[in-house]
Amino acid sequence: MKALFQDGRADLGCAGYGWQDSLTKQFENHLSENMNDRINHTLNSLNKSKFRSKFKLSQKDRDYIVTKGLETIKDHAYQFINTRVAPDNPKNDGKQTPMRGHPVFIAQHGTATCCRKCIQKWHGIGKGRALNAQEIDFIVALTMGWIDRQIRE
Repeated sequence: MKALFQDGRADLGCAGYGWQDSLTKQFENHLSENMNDRINHTLNSLNKSKFRSKFKLSQKDRDYIVTKGLETIKDHAYQFINTRVAPDNPKNDGKQTPMRGHPVFIAQHGTATCCRKCIQKWHGIGKGRALNAQEIDFIVALTMGWIDRQIRE
């Protein structure tokens, strides 16, 4: 709720002058660029791993992505990450992500986001506590970045 002056006018703060929106957009773009740089750097590092680079989307996975669309796949990624790896002590940690059955599962193995041990080793996010929203967003962005690279190959 906006603060009101005594005469009833809304206090628009800096937004009333138009430059706040511009700065906010610049900051969001900067954050987005930093996230994209981090995603690309991480994907390039993972691609150098003999084990991680073995994971590829099958034709069935690709067809599923085309049928469902990337937004649905991204929704699935959030669901899987939130339920399978985000809790402080995930059920069956180390075995909770199947090796097949959904493109996100394959991407999780390809990006070392399949269990908390891999997340800790590859991404420096410690075990024994729930993932925060920023960490979940990073993992989903990384997973979707991997999927994007796979479907462009």
